[in-house]
Amino acid sequence: MRHNARQPHQLRKIELIPGFSKHAEGSCLVKFGDTHVICTASIDTSVPPWLRNTGKGWVTAEYGMLPRATNERTDREAAKGKQSGRTQEIQRLIGRALRSVIDLTMLGEKQIKIDCDVIQADGGTRTASITGGYVALYLALNGLKKTGLISKWPIREEVAAISSGIIKGTPMLDLDYNEDSGAEVDANFVMTASGKIVEVQGTAEGAPFSSDDLQKLLQLSSDGIKQLIELQRKAVA
Repeated sequence: MRHNARQPHQLRKIELIPGFSKHAEGSCLVKFGDTHVICTASIDTSVPPWLRNTGKGWVTAEYGMLPRATNERTDREAAKGKQSGRTQEIQRLIGRALRSVIDLTMLGEKQIKIDCDVIQADGGTRTASITGGYVALYLALNGLKKTGLISKWPIREEVAAISSGIIKGTPMLDLDYNEDSGAEVDANFVMTASGKIVEVQGTAEGAPFSSDDLQKLLQLSSDGIKQLIELQRKAVA
């Protein structure tokens, strides 16, 4: 039994609250247990220079943690004048994940920026950001479609992400910080509604792990992502 009384295959309590921000074109407050992230989608009528005059749009992401998102205060990266390598890696992951299910040619020359701000962290902030970021993106695109600013629906399918790991030899789903910090294997899976893999991040914290272990984590995560996608569908319905 896990310290929080969940079974190995159980997600934490997940909440996806759409329309959380009244100003953003799309928004979602996502809660994975005690990890809470505000995801907003903003529409920009300009695209990066390399996409100008191509007729294609772009989806990108920014990620950050508020100073007291964790047990101890951390300085804002803006105050330091430089983003950490971790922040850059996560926001690139979020952008890649969301672009994987979008036909950018259907956006025209518009850019959608997804901001993921962690207000409380307890493990899985990147997976929560991708899952909630999709809802924010969907709502922003739905607004464009309703107003006639795009003529065709650009989303091919849903995308979500979840963490998993091996703790004392047992594969477990959706690790919180306490579990993640003591895991023998730590992994993140980004997958689509059809079960296709967008990205896998897996690390052995101690001894190397086997391909059989990886398959077990993949199956566990695939089952979890199916549940997340159902929650996404309810959130945008």
